[in-house]
Amino acid sequence: MTGIGSNRQGIQDTLDEPVLDTLLRDLNNVWAKMKQVLIPTGNENLLRDWDLWGPLILCMTLAIRLSFSAPENQSAMVFTITFIIIWCGAAVITVNSKLLGGKMSFFQSICILGYCIFPLTIVSIITLFIDFFILDLIFVIVGFVWSVYASIGFLTDVSLSQKKTLVIYPIFLFYFIIAWMVNIV
Repeated sequence: MTGIGSNRQGIQDTLDEPVLDTLLRDLNNVWAKMKQVLIPTGNENLLRDWDLWGPLILCMTLAIRLSFSAPENQSAMVFTITFIIIWCGAAVITVNSKLLGGKMSFFQSICILGYCIFPLTIVSIITLFIDFFILDLIFVIVGFVWSVYASIGFLTDVSLSQKKTLVIYPIFLFYFIIAWMVNIV
């Protein structure tokens, strides 16, 4: 007989779990995936188990941060444009990869692209406190390279080895646009 809160396979049933336990478990998973992006040489399979909480948190953080620095009459527009560019850009890159024969699932690719904006989100927060253009530019370039490197490492698909440039170029443009927004706002 199985215990309360578990099924026959021994996997815990989260319906009987307290909400706080569920939130803490999910936040720990999000943090583990963010650390995986910061140090992309670790467990690459961690990001294969997709979720959209982390990308949503990172997208919202970046959009709110950029809207704070925008002129008052444009802050809502900056927030909206940032949000749309991140989600629509990730969707376009994912569709491009799928059309080229990629084997990764749609939401898995969205998850990886969303988590890989973490370096640019950190840079955007750092540049909020530094008001020196050259130093800001250096931080943005480092964040951009870090994001591209991390996402390419996770999105590398063996079946796309012949078409790798066609997959990498949109990723490069995606993070370049986000980095440009971080730099100008």
